[in-house]
Amino acid sequence: MNLRIALAQINVTVGDFPGNEAKITESFAEARRKGADLVVFPELAVTGYPPEDLLFKKAFVRAGLRAADRLVKRCDKGVGFIGFVDEDAGGRIYNAAAVCFKGTWVGRHRKMELPNYGVFDEKRYFTPGSAPFLADCVVDPKHAVRIGVSVCEDIWVDGGPTRIQAQKRCRILVNLSASPYHTGKRLSRERMLIRRARECTCWIVYLNLVGGQDELVFDGGSMVVNPSGKVVFRAPQFEEGVFLTEISVSPTAVPPSREIPQLKLGRRRGAGRAVLNRSAKVLEPDEEIFKALVLGLKDYVHKNGFSHVVVGLSGGIDSAVTAAIAVAALGNHSVTGVSMPSRYSSAETKQDAHAVAASLGIQFLEIPIEGMLQASLRSLEPVFMGLEPNVTEENIQARLRGMLLMALSNKFGWLVLATGNKSEISTGYCTLYGDMVGGFAVIKDVPKTWVYRVGRFANRHFGRAVIPESTFKRVPTAELKPGQKDQDILPPYSRLDSVIRAYVEENKPIQEIRRTSGLSKKALESVIQMIDRSEYKRRQAPLGIKITPRAYGRDRRMPLTSQFREF
Repeated sequence: MNLRIALAQINVTVGDFPGNEAKITESFAEARRKGADLVVFPELAVTGYPPEDLLFKKAFVRAGLRAADRLVKRCDKGVGFIGFVDEDAGGRIYNAAAVCFKGTWVGRHRKMELPNYGVFDEKRYFTPGSAPFLADCVVDPKHAVRIGVSVCEDIWVDGGPTRIQAQKRCRILVNLSASPYHTGKRLSRERMLIRRARECTCWIVYLNLVGGQDELVFDGGSMVVNPSGKVVFRAPQFEEGVFLTEISVSPTAVPPSREIPQLKLGRRRGAGRAVLNRSAKVLEPDEEIFKALVLGLKDYVHKNGFSHVVVGLSGGIDSAVTAAIAVAALGNHSVTGVSMPSRYSSAETKQDAHAVAASLGIQFLEIPIEGMLQASLRSLEPVFMGLEPNVTEENIQARLRGMLLMALSNKFGWLVLATGNKSEISTGYCTLYGDMVGGFAVIKDVPKTWVYRVGRFANRHFGRAVIPESTFKRVPTAELKPGQKDQDILPPYSRLDSVIRAYVEENKPIQEIRRTSGLSKKALESVIQMIDRSEYKRRQAPLGIKITPRAYGRDRRMPLTSQFREF
């Protein structure tokens, strides 16, 4: 039996019921025009994911139920699997998949395994389901292809619902997911699905959400895996669309059961020549991160009603990469770069800031801060009399720049993009209310060593050196005092980033980190202290796109007031 499957990898928005409903309706119609027998949508496609505390609002839940009911009635041909929020008579809610056939509710699967780690808080909202869903695609009175439906975490858990479905002679396991991206996630997903297909001796149809939602990016990358564990189809990452593939499944002698819905698909008509999609290529890590950042920024800007962003261009790699991502996401007409030189800005960094703006074709403004700096120092002179200059005078410069960017934001309605990277945010090597100012921090979760790699890929993406070679080669500096270099305070970024990965992302003990960091005991303890002490800054920083396995914010929740030290 050949089954044509449509993977409706769509980009929805939390709470946009009319928009999400229209997108699901259009995608289902497109899939049916192509002759799809089964059409699979993402987890919580009706409400958007994650809806968070909107789930405490009965009006939100009921609006989603009404939308789901309308969608089921519109799916009047073929079989549809649609993620929605379900509610029982007692008012308990479930993360569920609606199964519809010929405009009717065939049944629903209520997610049984609720994740409550990392960015997930599903036990805060949902009740777990009690039994997995099964349905039979009937070939004749004695033969059928049995399908099992699950939602995201259900398929990740060893011995979970999919094992039960396989034991009940399912041949196809359909999984609706909203699995957020981080580096390495695609490979871990694929390995898990291959293992599950082999364990269950089943076809697996895995459908993942695509799009940006606040700091999360969902990368799509939906796939179909055969019972031998071979990935026979991959949808592209970071791209929305209805992707068509076909599988051949031998029906089995499954006895009829009143407890299992019967789906009589009938003969496919009028779509025999529909073109099946080719499997997408697997992205290299640098391209994957670049595309995640582009999609995350694009969706945050557009879904929140902005049309223009502004970036402070220092002539350094962080601001150059941020500007390049902004242009890739929004187009050069929607980006303004601002150079705000001081007495410490070198001719080289000023030149590079101008070169990046010119190469990207964005509006470029130059607003020197020297006059404002002098006025600020004069105002503070009576208070600071007799005291030596220190980091205070450095931070004044950063805060003047932040003030200017926010003035432009207020006047023109532009969204300010903060340009700090994960290495700086981790150690507090940034100025609160200064260079941390902004509405969205694009590279907040990108370690400094990766910023350079993303910058190199940006040049490949644009087909020219939008970021000049001098920017890559220059020793990193904040240019807030004469001769300043980042490494006056921080270890080399290659070593620093390995410590941040071990301490923040992997939760390794200090003794283990000490053996592999290449830093002295004193230097390592200094870095750990900087990370711990800077939690108050991170709590006040703008949100940014998650691309590592453990980002600050949802992933890592540390108390500000704590006397615990590991050394």
